[in-house]
Amino acid sequence: MNISTGTVVTAKETLFEQNPIVLVVDDDESLRLSICELLESVGIQAAGFATTQALMDAEVLDRPGCMILDVRMPGVSGLEFQSRLAASGISASIIFLTGYGDIPMTVHAMKAGAIEFLTKPVRDQTLLDAVSKAIEIDKEKRAEQLTTDANVALYATLTPRERQVMEAVVRGALSKQIAFELNISEITVKLHRSSVMKKMKPPFLTHLVRAWQSIPADIRDGYPV
Repeated sequence: MNISTGTVVTAKETLFEQNPIVLVVDDDESLRLSICELLESVGIQAAGFATTQALMDAEVLDRPGCMILDVRMPGVSGLEFQSRLAASGISASIIFLTGYGDIPMTVHAMKAGAIEFLTKPVRDQTLLDAVSKAIEIDKEKRAEQLTTDANVALYATLTPRERQVMEAVVRGALSKQIAFELNISEITVKLHRSSVMKKMKPPFLTHLVRAWQSIPADIRDGYPV
């Protein structure tokens, strides 16, 4: 395994304080090194690996950034590795780079969430553009996940009745309608609604709707009401 030079990241740094890193997996050592050198020439940290197993052993999959994977390699192929990551719940921004690509293979990779599917030899600028795009997508995914995690944590603080009121509020029901649906007084509805707004901390009602939408349905349904 070759790890290119770059800033050492301490355990105290959060994922968003770390600089993005591009993980290059290709059994062609000369190509692997040249890609790492290209990336670092424009200030992007890179790490090279000869196999997907070497990448797994390095324990860097939680780092912000993206991957450049060769499709055909000894051991686990790039496409198979993509499937394994997805099955493990790991959302990775992946760029495939191969000399043996075909249309069915490309379609399969893109449907599975690949950012780009490039063929060798690839122009430096084309690869750099793909990396920039993949890193931005990774940043967006991580930001969305942070928001979701925060909203799930706040939602967990609600009482069962407050969750019922929140669900009714975000679908546009008025206090009178909610009172009728839940067989409680309108004053009680307003008290619960006020409590929901305090606990969920939305500056406006539209933010409460977005918070509700960001919480996975299986988590909302998993709480008692």
